[in-house]
Amino acid sequence: MDKIQADAVRPVLVFDSGIGGLTVLREARLLMPERRFVYVADDAGFPYGDWDEPGLRARLILLFGELLRVHHPVLCIVACNTAFTLAGADLRAAFPGMTFVGTVPAIKPAAERTRSGLVSVLATPGTVCREYTRTLIQSFASRCEVNLVGSTELAGMAEAYVRGDAVDDVAVRAEIADCFVQRADRHTDIVVLGCTHYPFMTNVFRRLAPWPVDWLDPAEAIARRARSLLLRPPNALHPADDDAAFFTSGTPDFATRRLMNSFGLRVTESGGIGPAVQLAGVQAAP
Repeated sequence: MDKIQADAVRPVLVFDSGIGGLTVLREARLLMPERRFVYVADDAGFPYGDWDEPGLRARLILLFGELLRVHHPVLCIVACNTAFTLAGADLRAAFPGMTFVGTVPAIKPAAERTRSGLVSVLATPGTVCREYTRTLIQSFASRCEVNLVGSTELAGMAEAYVRGDAVDDVAVRAEIADCFVQRADRHTDIVVLGCTHYPFMTNVFRRLAPWPVDWLDPAEAIARRARSLLLRPPNALHPADDDAAFFTSGTPDFATRRLMNSFGLRVTESGGIGPAVQLAGVQAAP
């Protein structure tokens, strides 16, 4: 793919269902300091695990139509495994003029690094059950035993944790316990973090794990991919306080605003996207 030639005025848009995409934004900023970023959290739709697939796919197409119209990004990073494994192909088909960099479970690098041949993928149930994920395993990890672990609670726990709330060790341990598999003298040695929320809790996972493993965070690889697609604009100067965050609810709480500010993001009103999306008749499954 040819690199995209664009001035620095048009932002890179980073999208997630909540605040997990901040892990990707952090790496992207390091690699592209000349770029302006817009972070969009679909908190009105969070958690995506509560949606049926047709409803979530329709919501994402509708939402990105609004985001592209309002923000005119040069490139979109879909920093959400659930969203991209479900609707990545649909987004590219619906908006052929836009470049999408997706987030998928880091199964290929895990298969290349494992010594025991036992790899676990910790993700949301939607990502775990997706055919996209199983195709990655067949294509890149056929010689490994890949254990898929779907957690319904961890994304919410990570959202609470990064805002400064306490999380219960017993509850976290229960969510990650199935990642650890023993086969005679072999143990799981890599756990793929298949949700961008999870890296916020890596230190907690390490403390509660029954033995040491490599917790594989794909954020840097995603950022490198985005960097590789963009030509560096000449003489670009990016104002340090020019990056913005938008929430589809339009009403992030104080703790969330404080978190965004700590990442150097200016929290702005919905930017015209919130009500249009919320009232469009695309609702979560009951």
